[in-house]
Amino acid sequence: MRRRHRTAAATAAAAILLLAGTGTTAASEVQIWRANSQAAFLAGELVDVSVDRLGVLRLAQRAEQIATLSEPFLFSFAGANGRFAAGTGNSGKVLEISAGADAGSVAELFAAEEPEIFAVWVDGAGVVYAGSSPDGKVYRKRPDGEVEAVFDPEAKYIWALLGDGDGGLLVGTGPEGELHRVDLGSGESTLLYDSTDLHIRSLARRADGTLFAGTAGEGLLLEIDTEGAARTLYDAAGPEVLAIVPGEEGAFYATALASEASFVDLTSARRSSSGGSSSGTTSRTGGNGGSSTESNDQTTQVTAQAGAISVGSRAASFKGPRSEVLRIDGSGSVESIWKFEAETVYALSYQQGRLWVATGQEGKLFSYQNEQMVLEKDLDQGQIVGLAEGPAGPVFASTNAAAVYGFVGGGSAGLAERGTVTAKPLDASSVASFGSIRWRGRAGDGVEVALSARSGMSSTPDETWSGWTMASVAREAPLSDLPPGRYLQWRAELRGSGDRTPEVVAVEVTYRQHNRKPEIKKLEVLPAGTILVPTNFNPSNQAYEPAHPNRDRIFTVVGDPAQTQRGSTKTLWKLGYRTLRWEAEDPNKDRLRYRLSFAREAALAAAGEDGGDEEGPWLEVADDLKATFFSFDATVLPDGVYRFRVEASDRLDNVAGEALEAEEISAAVVVDHSPARLVSATRDGDRVTAVVEDAWSPLREAVISVNAGEWRSVRVEDGLLDSQRETLSTPAPEGARLLLLRLTDAAHNVTTIDLSGQLGSGQ
Repeated sequence: MRRRHRTAAATAAAAILLLAGTGTTAASEVQIWRANSQAAFLAGELVDVSVDRLGVLRLAQRAEQIATLSEPFLFSFAGANGRFAAGTGNSGKVLEISAGADAGSVAELFAAEEPEIFAVWVDGAGVVYAGSSPDGKVYRKRPDGEVEAVFDPEAKYIWALLGDGDGGLLVGTGPEGELHRVDLGSGESTLLYDSTDLHIRSLARRADGTLFAGTAGEGLLLEIDTEGAARTLYDAAGPEVLAIVPGEEGAFYATALASEASFVDLTSARRSSSGGSSSGTTSRTGGNGGSSTESNDQTTQVTAQAGAISVGSRAASFKGPRSEVLRIDGSGSVESIWKFEAETVYALSYQQGRLWVATGQEGKLFSYQNEQMVLEKDLDQGQIVGLAEGPAGPVFASTNAAAVYGFVGGGSAGLAERGTVTAKPLDASSVASFGSIRWRGRAGDGVEVALSARSGMSSTPDETWSGWTMASVAREAPLSDLPPGRYLQWRAELRGSGDRTPEVVAVEVTYRQHNRKPEIKKLEVLPAGTILVPTNFNPSNQAYEPAHPNRDRIFTVVGDPAQTQRGSTKTLWKLGYRTLRWEAEDPNKDRLRYRLSFAREAALAAAGEDGGDEEGPWLEVADDLKATFFSFDATVLPDGVYRFRVEASDRLDNVAGEALEAEEISAAVVVDHSPARLVSATRDGDRVTAVVEDAWSPLREAVISVNAGEWRSVRVEDGLLDSQRETLSTPAPEGARLLLLRLTDAAHNVTTIDLSGQLGSGQ
């Protein structure tokens, strides 16, 4: 059967909250929040409810807490047949937990001198083996026997323990990356394999004695034969292969991590990979014929902190999923079958014909079967770090408030009678009124779904939120009594009967935002002569324009602003034109239309600061504008100082009486069609002095030509040509027949003055 690659965020493509319809929505439109995917439901909190890859909610198999542990951190877990061993942190204790007739009992088997127990293994006779760290040993505790140290690997960390089926114990260590075999009868040890990677993190064994080993540092999945020769089956993108377990029909499963939650700090230097692996008791050279090179700066740190069980290992530059689940078939071929974008996989177990996957950061237990990853349990604790075989499904252990749990019954016989899904709070972006809530799926006699909801103004539900509405078992329930709010949270209670469960495929909530005023962020007047036109504007169309083609208004425009899409304009220059440009947005994403008006500054001052009555001195320039700019012929206005007003309205997307407007008034705009004039001109020998003045605008250019020669700049008395009145001085020989002074002001008005006649020097 061909397997297709899946990802837990497959489902990120199906947005957690889907809005009905397409495109932008408006305040007056009824909108729909729709949760109908695995990602959407997983964003909330599920209690005794499972959700499969297709986003179908069902009652989950019931699980009960078997025991709580007094130790805060649980690092390793193993066992079967109702008795389990747990390795803890900080105190180095190994605990025995019973799930049989004396379920719930917890006994301390022993406490190692070292503080952390990262590896435990229990054989078929109930003998417990535990590896302590740092600088620890492998301890053995027989039933009703003494504790003894059976092996000292002289390594910083002991990560993995596994029986080899032939009277031996396999021990994976770090940071030397060594795999040892200890003969449990004689106590003799053999260095079976010396990896070029830092840590041997996980182990599994085929029936023929072939081993699988997962490393940390480079994240390699290795196959090691009985002679200690290794080959790499898979080089993971992440730096760590944490767990390997046997599966169906000779297959194995593994998980690769790139997680901040790994026990191993991989920020230190890797071991050299230039050499090969090694095996044997007396030499660290062999296998592939190379040798491993040790580094003096190999340091690995493992810490247990109050809020987390480990240190970070994800490289800052790493990009990719947090965890990846792999399948190894009988030939050794490796396939990635699932990727978790946000979950760290801590443990795997194959039971009841499916793969069980234990994760942190939010304590979720998944099962994988038929290419589907199904959430089976969601704990309050942050991490599920251990899995072992139980009679009705896996027994699983959590850390940070450590506890052990087990499933009750088997299959549908063990279904929870009730379960709840509490959604992540939904954000309407602004205050909204809520219409109804409904669910889609299947139910039946004695099987139902009860919906309720609450609202508030804070992103996290607190005491300021409303209470939950009365639970309704109808397919659709009104929310009209729910107080308006920005946020809403819904809750669905699934109620089963015996071996029957309801199935929920979608939950929908309708709402409508309360309208909010548009916002005009900016209004600016571009420099005189600057115009904006659509990018497809053809200037030749304006070659024979009538003086005033707009029969409704006096203002002539260039191009058709209504045909302009946002941002698709270009800048041109046209004498006598002015351009207004603004930026506006609507908090409800309503479509906006604009009205443009103008008024004389003097008229506004006479009417008062607010412009007097509703219109006062304001006169309309244009209405129902779509574009956010307006270029017009300003020569229709007499010289003077004006202000322009832009009004934005959301009337298109709101019913009558609910539409809102915003306005913005420009800075004072000088309209100037008059050029500068000559006030006086005098000659002193070969130098001419002229006083010039402009009524409205500062001067920008002053040049002189003698006898129709080239234009040359004239000297400004104060050094800057920037005022409306300036004194100019320039050399001009006596007897010049033509002396021309050309002046340009900031409004691009140009005049040429014949100084020859003024000075009496022309002929």
